[in-house]
Amino acid sequence: MGERVLITGGAGFIGSHLVDALLKKGYLVRVYDNLEPQVHGESHKIPDYLNKEAELIVGDIRDRDKLKKAIHNIDIVFHFAAAVGVAQSMYEIAKYTDSNTMGGAILLDIIANEKHKIRKLIVASSMSVYGEGAYKCNNCGKVYPKIRSLEQFERNDWGMKCPNCNADVRPVPTSEDKPLFPTSIYAVSKRDHEEMFLIVGRAYQIPTVALRFFNVYGPRQALSNPYTGVAAIFSSRLMNDNPPIIFEDGNQARDFIHVSDIVQACILAIEKSEGDYQVFNVGTGRKLSVLDVANVLMDKLSFKGEPQIVNRFREGDIRHCYADISLIKKVLGYEPKVKFEDGIIDLVNWVKLQKAEDKVNFAIDILDRKGLTK
Repeated sequence: MGERVLITGGAGFIGSHLVDALLKKGYLVRVYDNLEPQVHGESHKIPDYLNKEAELIVGDIRDRDKLKKAIHNIDIVFHFAAAVGVAQSMYEIAKYTDSNTMGGAILLDIIANEKHKIRKLIVASSMSVYGEGAYKCNNCGKVYPKIRSLEQFERNDWGMKCPNCNADVRPVPTSEDKPLFPTSIYAVSKRDHEEMFLIVGRAYQIPTVALRFFNVYGPRQALSNPYTGVAAIFSSRLMNDNPPIIFEDGNQARDFIHVSDIVQACILAIEKSEGDYQVFNVGTGRKLSVLDVANVLMDKLSFKGEPQIVNRFREGDIRHCYADISLIKKVLGYEPKVKFEDGIIDLVNWVKLQKAEDKVNFAIDILDRKGLTK
């Protein structure tokens, strides 16, 4: 009989793909999920894609009694449960801090104070913990700018400047040793997650790994959630015959990783002890602009118009960040397998079978009212 795995947030986009992969490998899987309406709809319906071979416990991560029962007899825990959304976290501050930081704290408190047989912890972190990525200045070498100035935005100058000499800088791959300068409440909560889990794991000698996911895309992403990943948000707009809305000038770069490569990294993290007590980037090492992604999706979904580039800034956003994956390749043997050009077809084929409610303008209106767009 295989080892028992608990995945908090396992009914979601990434978690459900991990469920499938673990079951295929012979693990016994238990899912703990609150079926958040923003992700799963107001009906709290169990998603059709969730593997029927997995045991499902519906519960909130902050429900100590229910969560205590969920970890009974579990060998390995993946902690994915979290409220997700950079922009939304900037006004739903208490919700994000409670759901994410306190939710993770409750799980760890149970592990510290109750009997259990957990032998491994994996926590999902995020590239957002970095804030801006790493940059190269011709005068000063590698530099780590923090945030751009309001005066820059007023000039529609979106580029990054050297924090030392104010010269223009260019993005370079961001490695795990870059200082963390989170720019949103969501990012702060993910930094909390990785630091809390690694501290408790070391203290109680439970091997723990923190995985910093970059921009994940693929089937099962919540298309009607206006705070999810950009590929899903653009797809939702296009399915409703609306153009993608792009902040700044569209040239901001990200590292887009197919969900199957995230799953690959998760399984390597539990099966290879070499990564214990470490933090790893999980990306592709390739940068793509947001405008590139919009153009590919418009082509694949046969949209004839142009993207709506608004030349405005949204609080919490950063300019460029893409992964240096040399550490995870060296230590865990990870190698991204899905090229964006292939992975986006996988997403599009799934999107074409879905119905999506476009809530993007609603979300932007809230940000405008809160003064979170410039």
